[in-house]
Amino acid sequence: MIAFDNLLRATKQAARGKKEQPRVAHFLFHMENELFQLQNELTQASWQPSNFRVFEIREPKPRRICAADFRDRVVHHALCNVLKPVFDKRLIFDTWACRTGKGSHKAVERAQHYCRRYAYFLKCDVRRYFDSVDHQVLKQLLRRMIKDQRLLSVIDQIIDHPLLDTLQGKGIPIGNLTSQYFANMYLGELDHELKDRQGIKAYMRYMDDMLIFANTKQELHSILNSIEVFLKQKLKLSLKHSATQIAPVSEGVAFLGFRVFPGLIRLNPQSLRRFKRRLYLQELAYQSGKSDVEYLTASVQSMIAHMRHANTHRLRQSLLSSSFAIG
Repeated sequence: MIAFDNLLRATKQAARGKKEQPRVAHFLFHMENELFQLQNELTQASWQPSNFRVFEIREPKPRRICAADFRDRVVHHALCNVLKPVFDKRLIFDTWACRTGKGSHKAVERAQHYCRRYAYFLKCDVRRYFDSVDHQVLKQLLRRMIKDQRLLSVIDQIIDHPLLDTLQGKGIPIGNLTSQYFANMYLGELDHELKDRQGIKAYMRYMDDMLIFANTKQELHSILNSIEVFLKQKLKLSLKHSATQIAPVSEGVAFLGFRVFPGLIRLNPQSLRRFKRRLYLQELAYQSGKSDVEYLTASVQSMIAHMRHANTHRLRQSLLSSSFAIG
């Protein structure tokens, strides 16, 4: 983890898209000295994470983000660079978050694959997942796969770093790269319970969003009961009951901003509203001179690329033809 080449790679990863920020620019200007100092602190076990910068976002839903200092983000990237292959080989095929060659769009395609083969689906997710991860359980899981005590000491510091408004011994911060990997690995225990021990064939997960497919509702109700028991007893988690759904695939599966049917994929109404608002705000910024045409074009291309993963050809034509900024 503390090899200079890895710390240098981690710096470049952490700085991507943020090089204009004063704290990042200062670190990059003094990069060699900063990295040697960071390497020395990690070697001597004297590194301490700084306080988070906490703020809230409202879309797609209200969430509190804990942004680590840039120096700490370098450590997070360096750690994840070495943990990623260790975690990845322990995850099942149908875990789609935080993995090379996977991602949300391929997860949606996989969901449609299952929609075409089964009559019903079960959709569920964990109640306040990131806030509910149990530190002791997480550390025990990590110690099953990592034996380097110095590395575990750094991991423990990151896990135990205090969060506002969370119970003691609970929660990992949304916004930390390490949190994404820890959270994905944590529910990997449920993946193996369902796939390996219960033999469920049509199961998939994107972070804490789970989909299971079957040909009868009775089978899905039985699986749901087993999920609730396992989460409570082994991982100290509970499901968000208001989000739990068992229904025919013909009604469409709401998943990752899309609605997935056996024969087509649509954009969720909420996602479409966010897209229209974002496009409108980007156009206003361009018209007022706060952004240039290159930034506007890149933003619109990114949004259009996301929409292309659904059956939205006419919708994209309609939106772009009515756009006063791009004609």
